[in-house]
Amino acid sequence: MTVRVGLVQLDCSTSESVAHRVTRTLELIDKVAPDVDLLVLPELWHVGAFDVDAARQHAQAIDGPLVSSMGALAAEHKIWLHGGSFCELADDGRHYNTSVLFAPDGSLVVSYRKIHLFGFDGGETVLMSGGDELVVVDTPLGPTGLATCYDMRFPELFRALTEGGATAVLLTSGWPSLRIEHWDVLTRARAIENQTWFIACNEVGTQFEMVLGGHSTVVDPRGDVVAIAGTEAEVLIVEVDPQAPAAWRAKFPVLDDIRLS
Repeated sequence: MTVRVGLVQLDCSTSESVAHRVTRTLELIDKVAPDVDLLVLPELWHVGAFDVDAARQHAQAIDGPLVSSMGALAAEHKIWLHGGSFCELADDGRHYNTSVLFAPDGSLVVSYRKIHLFGFDGGETVLMSGGDELVVVDTPLGPTGLATCYDMRFPELFRALTEGGATAVLLTSGWPSLRIEHWDVLTRARAIENQTWFIACNEVGTQFEMVLGGHSTVVDPRGDVVAIAGTEAEVLIVEVDPQAPAAWRAKFPVLDDIRLS
């Protein structure tokens, strides 16, 4: 039985207020939810992935209004909802780039604090602390790993998720058009290397002088691109077969030949 996965490729331009974008996005979730089993949002969509000042200003606790609102929508529509990531203000005062996954009853099943922070001593490294825990959780896709944007450049993370049982990966992102060719290659590479579904949701729009690249994509365990979005805002809906990784791994058992880890 296939799973209907929706990728919400949002326009996260800084010309739009955070309050308006949150309202607009929650309304969009409400509209799209009846057509999917699992919905995925981009990275830091509420503030824009490259707006550190807005992230600081609009940081919230894990039980704050933004996360609570998404949980309520998941429960209302009885869907799995990957709420992208948001700027989490932890109890100890630290900030994290935290992605959240809700079950159809609205419960927060798991959260993942981004491990690899982007910026080379600038950008999100100025504000955020890096997480230190990998996440693999059961979803309708099977055991599912979570990752965020810059994580994709570190293949050891995805091999560790695979070793943890993952047969699918959900990646939330704010990847710029400047390096979108890397995105197109790496999304396929991570799927090929680990024989997993690779489901990656990016954003679009302009944040200051940075143009976001879109190309939200679903790649199957063989590395074939099942669907890919363009460079404008859209919702991509794809049928995903949770049994495909096991079938391909049985036919081409490359993971059995791993010698270094």
